[in-house]
Amino acid sequence: MNTTTDQIQSELRRIEREHGVRALFAVESGSRAWGFASRDSDYDVHFIYAHDREWYLAVDPQRDVIETSTAGGLDLSGWDLRKALKLLRKSNPSLMEWIKSPIVYRADPVFALLFGLLASEFHSPERSFRHYLHMAQGNHRAHLRGERVRLKKYLYVLRPLLACRWIERGLGPVPMKFQILADAVIEEANLRFHIAVLVARKRAGEELDAAQKIPAISAFVEQELERLEKIVPAETVAPETGKLDAFFREFCFAEAA
Repeated sequence: MNTTTDQIQSELRRIEREHGVRALFAVESGSRAWGFASRDSDYDVHFIYAHDREWYLAVDPQRDVIETSTAGGLDLSGWDLRKALKLLRKSNPSLMEWIKSPIVYRADPVFALLFGLLASEFHSPERSFRHYLHMAQGNHRAHLRGERVRLKKYLYVLRPLLACRWIERGLGPVPMKFQILADAVIEEANLRFHIAVLVARKRAGEELDAAQKIPAISAFVEQELERLEKIVPAETVAPETGKLDAFFREFCFAEAA
């Protein structure tokens, strides 16, 4: 276990003590999980936690998010179990991604298994498609409009675009690893080459400041946005929420740390 992982575990234990909760699942959710972090990238930890029985029996609703950060570049954000299950019912794409994170810091094995099965049942391709397309559109407007662009911002447009392709092809919930997406949905050899170079430069820690656009990537982004905006994915019907209620009862009454 390296120093940073030790620090993350220490922060999780501190949160458990100070808030009277139990962290059931904690993962990396930022560029480190996507696979193109540089050495100085921050750590972006998301976790799901449960209170003990008494907390859930209060009349008034209480804060269901825990957020903290450290001077060393650790950002931790947690959702209470009830909040997480409400978002799961809506097939929240961010939550769906975290379940697939390749970097896991904490996982109750039974919770992780059953939560993953529930996520598969409640996954909505239509909602995920709209989420990623909206993200790609927003990042494109914000970062790639001028003649010169910050090159690393290409990755923040490419990733949701490739996620849309993934969903369009019926491949299931979107994985977090950028390389898995690229390998599965990019057939254009020239595009693959330029993206590979860009990712390698980002991982090497280059600043990737403003520079001339990369024609092959810019052309793909423009064409793919235009194509995807014409797609109307089929609506899916969410399962009944009884399983979520049973799951909540199983894990929310566990004794907090």
